[in-house]
Amino acid sequence: MGSALGSLQKWIWLLALGGFALVVVALLGYRTGVLPLGIAFLVLLGGVLLSWWVLLLSLAKLRPRESRTAGWLRVVVPLGLAAGTGIGPVVHVFSALGLPAIHDITTDTVDPPRFAVLVTERGAEANSLEYGGAAVAAAQRTAYPALGPLIVDRSPDKILGFARDTAEAMGWEVVAVDPEAGRLEAIDTTFWFGFRDDVVVRVRPGTDGVRVDVRSVSRVGVGDLGANAARIRHFLGLLAVEALNMPE
Repeated sequence: MGSALGSLQKWIWLLALGGFALVVVALLGYRTGVLPLGIAFLVLLGGVLLSWWVLLLSLAKLRPRESRTAGWLRVVVPLGLAAGTGIGPVVHVFSALGLPAIHDITTDTVDPPRFAVLVTERGAEANSLEYGGAAVAAAQRTAYPALGPLIVDRSPDKILGFARDTAEAMGWEVVAVDPEAGRLEAIDTTFWFGFRDDVVVRVRPGTDGVRVDVRSVSRVGVGDLGANAARIRHFLGLLAVEALNMPE
């Protein structure tokens, strides 16, 4: 057993690079359209599992009894590489445990903002933009009870204009702005897999000020690991800060 473990540890560098390469291939393969989503996930899983194997081998090599004769750099560097590709995706998934399997999040579950322009740009295989109704609304309220609209004491035109500035500052691709309808539509591309998620911002005057509602919908997948709610919170947070500093 000891000789077998020692033999495997000689390959730690290659195994670490292999795990890293599989993760990169999965991400880039899907982003460029070379790999379908299902295959990309399988390649990613293979990279993560291989990285965890490297972690176990590296930790075994770092035992005090053996570290005196083993070169630390030959073990610590692949250990760090494997930690990044093995632990990162697992932490991301575990952080979303308990969240509902929904991908359509909105600050108004009674009257969700409607898409207009992006309806025709999503492709036939994309998730539907028809809101899921009471079941989705109930699941969202349970998971994100504090998620709601932003009320600001500014003119609708100013808020819509700054909503565009905020969206562009966040890296969104603004597809349409309709001042008459008080609506902005944009696409946010995620960093890792390059998922294209659609966002609609609705600005309406109300009795207490201008109400800003946001809806974010994933094009693929059943659940979103909390990405849409996080996107809405980030957007409204930035918009609220800037609205307070906006001249009357």
